[in-house]
Amino acid sequence: MSQGAPGTIARWQAAWRAAPSRRVALRYFAEYTALRLWGLLIGCFPIEANLATARQLGRIWWLLMKRHRERALDNLRHAFGERYSEKELERIARRSFEHFAQLYLVELVMTPRTVNEWSWARYVELDNLGPALRELLTERGTIMLTAHFGNYELLGYTIAKLGLPIVAVMRPLDNPLINDYLLGSREVGGLSLLFKKGVTRSAEDVLKAGGTLCFIADQDAGRKGVFADFFGRKASWYKSIGLLAMQRRVPLVVGHAARQQRGFRYRMAIERIIQPEEWEHQDDPLRWITATFAHALETAIRRHPEQYLWMHRRWKSRPRDERSQPPHESPAATGPPA
Repeated sequence: MSQGAPGTIARWQAAWRAAPSRRVALRYFAEYTALRLWGLLIGCFPIEANLATARQLGRIWWLLMKRHRERALDNLRHAFGERYSEKELERIARRSFEHFAQLYLVELVMTPRTVNEWSWARYVELDNLGPALRELLTERGTIMLTAHFGNYELLGYTIAKLGLPIVAVMRPLDNPLINDYLLGSREVGGLSLLFKKGVTRSAEDVLKAGGTLCFIADQDAGRKGVFADFFGRKASWYKSIGLLAMQRRVPLVVGHAARQQRGFRYRMAIERIIQPEEWEHQDDPLRWITATFAHALETAIRRHPEQYLWMHRRWKSRPRDERSQPPHESPAATGPPA
C-alpha cells in the first residue's frame, strides 16, 4: 500500500464516497488525523515513557467510564468472586484498564516501528515454542488461537518477524482511513490480514496451501454459536473455527503473549495444541474442540487476570435453556473438558 501523496488522496476520496453522510466523512478524517498526530507525538518519546503515561490514562478511563467499570467488575465477580475479595477484584479490574490503555494507545501504534527482525528479542521472550513452531512449519496448515489477553497483536506480529507467514482474521474497522493505515503497517511487517466477512472460502485456501490462520477466538458469536464454559458460565463461540479444523484436519495451537513487566516486555507461550486425532472419536467433535480451546484460553487468563479485557460483553448471548432465567443465573460449571 502506497503511503505517498497520490495514494493518500485516493484513499481520502474513496472514504468520502463510501461514507453514508458528509458528517460521517468528516468524522473519518478527524479520527484519522488525530491518530496520525498521536503517532507523531508519542514517536518523540521512548516507548517506556509513553507506557507510563498510558497507565495514568487507563486510571482516568477507570474513574470516568462507569459503565465499563461496572461491567468489568460484574464479569470478575462471576469469574473470581469466590477466590478474591471485592477490593482485590477492583485492583484486577483497574489494572486491566491500565493494561489496555497501554496496548491501544501506545503498543498498537509503536509496535511496527519498534519490533523488527533484529530487535524483537529485546521485547519478546519465547517460552518453549518448539512444538508449536514444528506445527507451523508443516505443510498441512495450522489454526492459531488467542484471546483479548496480553498483547494479542504482538503474538502474530512476532511470528511473522520470525519468518513464518501467517494470516490473521480481523473485523474491518468502521473508519476506512484508519483501517487502511493499520492494514498497511501490519502487512509491511509481514503479517497478512483477512476480513471476517466471507472468510470461510479464503480461510480454506490458506489452510489448503499449508499456511497458518490466526483468530482472536473469544468474541461473542451470538445465539447461533457453540456454547462452552468460560469461567463457569456458558459463552458463545464461533463455529467456523472448529469446522475449519475438522474440514481440513489441521491442529489448533492455543497461545498468548503475556506482559511480564510494567513496560514493553512480553512472554510468548503455547497453552495447548489440539491434534485431529483427539477429536475424531468424540461424540460431538465440534463442541469438544470448542470446549477444549475455551478451557485452554481460560487457563492462561487465570495466571494473569489483569491482562484480560473484562469490560467487553463476552457473555452477552445466552444458550436457549438460560434465556428464561435471570441475566446472570446459569447452571454450575461442569469443569474442564476431558
